[in-house]
Amino acid sequence: MPIAGKQQGFTLLELIIVLLISVLGFAVVGSNISSGNQATRLKAAARDIASALRYAQGQALMSRKPVSVVIGLGDNSYRISSRSKIYHLDKEIDISLTVAEEEFAEDREGAIRFFGDGSSTGGRIVLEWGNLQQTIDVNWITGGVAISLVAGAADAPLASLIRSIPAGGANACLCSLG
Repeated sequence: MPIAGKQQGFTLLELIIVLLISVLGFAVVGSNISSGNQATRLKAAARDIASALRYAQGQALMSRKPVSVVIGLGDNSYRISSRSKIYHLDKEIDISLTVAEEEFAEDREGAIRFFGDGSSTGGRIVLEWGNLQQTIDVNWITGGVAISLVAGAADAPLASLIRSIPAGGANACLCSLG
């Protein structure tokens, strides 16, 4: 039985507190969604490049002629030498490229070349976005392509990347977009 003269309901202060908590909750969820979007776009870019590398290897095996995947460091792009289409990556992605010295051109382009027997010049492509990093390795003997995810890439020393250059490092080039 309600008491006469006393009204039931919420005070303005209680409503403001509930709204403030709701807004803070949505802000946390929104920031998590946007950072997940970054990781998803970086993974998609790595998968696209890896797919182009595998396609180039297949084309080289079928035609018994060398086919290259050319990475443009200046404009964040890549293309397959046997095709005219140029594929562009997000401008926010930083690209580092480790290839044989003779596969790096002066116009900020490097290539990984696949030969008719399935082998390649080998190399490593590193894609970074903030503290996220995707690494694509191409085995020079088998031409195999492998993608690996490294979290917290901003904390990883450059020395670990330089150590990955194969023996005879004088014939290799570590190139990156500044």
